[in-house]
Amino acid sequence: MSTPLLWACAVIFFGWNGVILADEPNTEKRLHLLEQQNDQLQLQLRKQQELIESLSRQVSAMRDTTPRKNVDSSIMPEAIDAPAPSKGSGSARLGNLHISGEGGVGFIGTGSEGFAPHAQFRVDEARLFVEAPVWNDSYFYGETDLATRENNDLDIKLGELYLDFEDVSRLWGRVGRLNIRLGRMNIPFGEEYLTRYAINNPLISHSLSDLWGIDAGLELYGQLGRFGYVVAVQNGSGADGVEQFSNDKSVAGRISYDPSGWLHLSLSGMRTGDLNPQQDKISAIWFGNGFFRSLGGPGTTAFHASLAEGDVSLRWGKGHLSAFGGYARYGDNDPMTDNSRNVFYYSMEGVQELPSNFYLAARFSDIQAAGGFPIIGGGDFGDYFFDKLTVRLWRLSLGLGYRFSDHLVVKTEYTFEQGKELGGESRDHENFFGTEAAFQF
Repeated sequence: MSTPLLWACAVIFFGWNGVILADEPNTEKRLHLLEQQNDQLQLQLRKQQELIESLSRQVSAMRDTTPRKNVDSSIMPEAIDAPAPSKGSGSARLGNLHISGEGGVGFIGTGSEGFAPHAQFRVDEARLFVEAPVWNDSYFYGETDLATRENNDLDIKLGELYLDFEDVSRLWGRVGRLNIRLGRMNIPFGEEYLTRYAINNPLISHSLSDLWGIDAGLELYGQLGRFGYVVAVQNGSGADGVEQFSNDKSVAGRISYDPSGWLHLSLSGMRTGDLNPQQDKISAIWFGNGFFRSLGGPGTTAFHASLAEGDVSLRWGKGHLSAFGGYARYGDNDPMTDNSRNVFYYSMEGVQELPSNFYLAARFSDIQAAGGFPIIGGGDFGDYFFDKLTVRLWRLSLGLGYRFSDHLVVKTEYTFEQGKELGGESRDHENFFGTEAAFQF
């Protein structure tokens, strides 16, 4: 090989190696930059995931503690703890003040021994709600009750009214674990009261037990993973909703569990506390379309009731199947007679959507009290709350509804109701028929 050729080969060889050696630091630098970018992306992803999980917990907590009246009435909502104003598109805002409402108007009638023996047009429900922020995560909520089926007048009454201190658990770095309400709240026992308003109830009637009530007190609620809880200490007296004539208080609470998106479970417990039959007169919580009252004689100075209930619901895209069963133990301090007795109750409900916005609904409920108990149901209040005790009463309700939107539902229902009084007389002629337009804004 000639000398010039050798020199050329040497130049090419050493030049190529020089390029390779010079490029190595650049390659390492680029790899290092890629690693840094990858670390930054992973950090951002972790932060986004933490934010998503935090928001998910907050949404779950709100679902489990604050029902919305614009929930599709054919689908059983998740466990939630106290009514709140509707967030419908037609609601009004005045600055930070949010105003909404709901109600039902229609035509109802019962048999000759029912609460409405003469068929009538009526305003079945009417309520207005206001909600406004107060400070940071603190809110005011108030409800004005313009009409309720169980009230035989159209006097304006105060419903719920409370201050809601949300996400108190943020003080120790936990989201949704603890929230506090102070004022007048729904009694958090069972779950039927969560869908009691006309717009949320697939039927017009309620179950026979129909446990619900509003009382002043303190409520704690929150969410821990798939578990939710609510507990309240309240006055317990139903005398006038303001005064309390005993130092003993009502305590009620519920624990819920959602193992999956289609299954919901809960357990509830409550004691009314000792109530004075002359001053408190009745409990704050309703039962059987009435209240718990004293069964004792003139020497009785205190009466009470303790309750327990289990709820279960199965949900699918076009409907739900739900059931609950419970037990109430009544007692008083009558010096002459032992009036203590057990009352058992249960209810089963099914709803199925049909094509073209129609749906079918059915509910069967039953109350049994071997020693007799004031169970009004669809009967006359004066007869079955004060004078006659009932040992069993059952109700079968069948309904058809049409949903124009989440804010307007028309429904019709026929209910069969029969039972037996303590003396052996039958309870009949209490069947119910009704048609109603339920709305919210």
